[in-house]
Amino acid sequence: MKKRVCLTVLVVLALGGSLLFAGGGRQAGGGGGVASDNLEKSLALNYSGVRSTDGQPLMPPLSAKQVPARPSDPNALPEDDPLHWYDQEYAGWNAGSKINPAKSPANGSIGKHVIVIVHGDHPWTTAYINGAKKAAEALGMTIDLWSPNWDVNVQNQMIAQAINAKPDAIGVIPINAESAVQQFRNINQTGIPAFGTNTLTTAEAMRYMVTWTGPDDWGQMRKLARHMADTMGKKGGIVYVTHNPGGSPYFARMWGPRTELRGYAPDIRTLDFQSPGFDAAATKQVVADWITRFGRDLNAIFLADDSSQAIGAVDALKEAGRTDVLVVAAGNSKAGMDLVAAGDVLGITYQTAEGDGAAVVKAMADFFNGKSLPELGYLAQDIITTGNVAGFQPPQW
Repeated sequence: MKKRVCLTVLVVLALGGSLLFAGGGRQAGGGGGVASDNLEKSLALNYSGVRSTDGQPLMPPLSAKQVPARPSDPNALPEDDPLHWYDQEYAGWNAGSKINPAKSPANGSIGKHVIVIVHGDHPWTTAYINGAKKAAEALGMTIDLWSPNWDVNVQNQMIAQAINAKPDAIGVIPINAESAVQQFRNINQTGIPAFGTNTLTTAEAMRYMVTWTGPDDWGQMRKLARHMADTMGKKGGIVYVTHNPGGSPYFARMWGPRTELRGYAPDIRTLDFQSPGFDAAATKQVVADWITRFGRDLNAIFLADDSSQAIGAVDALKEAGRTDVLVVAAGNSKAGMDLVAAGDVLGITYQTAEGDGAAVVKAMADFFNGKSLPELGYLAQDIITTGNVAGFQPPQW
């Protein structure tokens, strides 16, 4: 990811605080009339006016997506065929029956205590945490949020500590898909409801979850690719600066647009792709090399990140005097929105960090309130351009 910052959430304090609440929330709204009264009060909560920092609704309804039939062997298909990536894009939708499915207490969200373990320290994560806290307050819940700072071993330890704290539910942004199966299995086997959030895992891991919430990264990239292609006149050469290889954003933010363009704009050619990480200087060098290598055949750049990568790409284009190259990027940081407002970037995706944190908390509340939940729930999609960027200000991070 990008430059790290320290979160205000201190793990040691969070662990201590959670132990004070251990088991307390699970008793909220106990039996009989008390439970009925708590459920009624919980269902009556009005959170429609709660907004994220950018003025957008914090907890709008989540959406599903149409899921095609799975090919018998997706890997046998060409990489630019959308169904080649079926098991990444549609992970969870055809996972099969849930294992040891959690049963809703149907006694209300008010008084419940939950723990959410994020992936690491970052400005985006700080915004995610802010959204989760806002949602928990609006829904009458207490919440602890812990960060392992990108260390999967520390995340595993935190999951064990969260289980020992006996909260009413545990949410996790898994650092990698390989660890996610065991992480969610461990939570599931204790009887504590497990919720996935933000980063897609594997279908197997999702069998241990109540539900998963987060962005439809594939859908957003397809939408952004169409916007870019329309502006290009559906022809020309494009390059990709990818996310970190191996994670779900890597596949979604490169193969999402590439597979979309195969059918939507087949005359747009992929010239190259590189993975310089989230460093502006490294991205600048990659783009400068592309400018020299491809010359006027280079017409567009698709970035996995709208902050450091976008800054580096725009700097390289400006130094080369290339005002004819279109730039689009995933995400909507302050840096990215400033570049859109200045006309340096054609478009970016609206990817609400606060809404992401709020979504999993809202899913937990719906579970406590006895509501049915989909296999996955996706955040709303939008493309931010010079024409509408003012409506998404101020930025969340």
